[in-house]
Amino acid sequence: MPVVVKSQLGDSSDQVIRKFKKKVLHSQLLTDLKEREFYKKPSRKKQEKMAEFKRRKKRRLRLRWARQR
Repeated sequence: MPVVVKSQLGDSSDQVIRKFKKKVLHSQLLTDLKEREFYKKPSRKKQEKMAEFKRRKKRRLRLRWARQR
């Protein structure tokens, strides 16, 4: 999906560049490109997915424990 930034009347070039950077970060375009830069074996993808699941689970448990106090 292309990122389009329209310049408003009175915007400096720095402001337009700042808006563009924000939109690119928000669209996660760079993270997708970095992930696809090199081939990942299916087993590696599964391993990373499980690690992410474990991190989220650990965080949920920690937050739940903090709420109970």
